Amino acid sequence: MKPSHTLPLVLAILTGPALAEKVGCVTTEWKLIGANHRVCVESFTDPKIPGVTCHVSQARTGGVSGSLGLAQDPSQFSLACRQTGPIALPEKLPKEATVFTEDTSVLFKETRVMRLWDEANRTLVYLAISRKLIDGAPANSISTVPVMPWGNR
Repeated sequence: MKPSHTLPLVLAILTGPALAEKVGCVTTEWKLIGANHRVCVESFTDPKIPGVTCHVSQARTGGVSGSLGLAQDPSQFSLACRQTGPIALPEKLPKEATVFTEDTSVLFKETRVMRLWDEANRTLVYLAISRKLIDGAPANSISTVPVMPWGNR
């Protein structure tokens, strides 16, 4: 690959959906064999909008299949996004963009967080959905962040 072709690839990787940091997990059901069922909370920042942090909680299946990474996690999650610093909107903000994805089964299922821009109300809308390639899932959660001044900015 020519060096001139690697820069766009590196930039695409660096500005893709955010990577989450694990905040913690709480056991919801004890399992005799394998991992316990739990709810885990992760945080991520919007990769294109500095000053916005989101937290997503998701149910995690335990048992033997969960321990082996073969379980399909249920489409149960919650989303909360807040302004955590000054928000600097890019000059050309797309009306819709994916900001976070995480697989919730070995095949075909993921939790995805989309950012929508409500220009009329100057509000960033974050929508978490469960995507399933076959027989989609209607589970969703929403959080909004009004774009407001931060401190003296």
